[in-house]
Amino acid sequence: MNKKIKTDAVDQLFHAILCLESSDECYRFFEDLCTVNELLSLSQRFEVASMLRDRKTYLEIAEQTGASTATISRVNRSLNYGNDGYDMVFERMDSISGAP
Repeated sequence: MNKKIKTDAVDQLFHAILCLESSDECYRFFEDLCTVNELLSLSQRFEVASMLRDRKTYLEIAEQTGASTATISRVNRSLNYGNDGYDMVFERMDSISGAP
């Protein structure tokens, strides 16, 4: 875990996120919290991570998401050398949806 982000304010934000109970509540909270561009950037990174996990090429990902190769590379680095956060979430999503 990056010690630079471990603050009381970040802890409070994460606690607030964990209190959300539905997609509708997420939309309401994140629309208030983030700008449209911030939210679209976060969702784009998540989409890129999913596509990298599915072994799509950088070119395919860039064409389908509009992400720059720098963004794709940054997400790829997180998948390979990060804290396994993406993998944890994808595994949980797969187990909820029943996907292999």
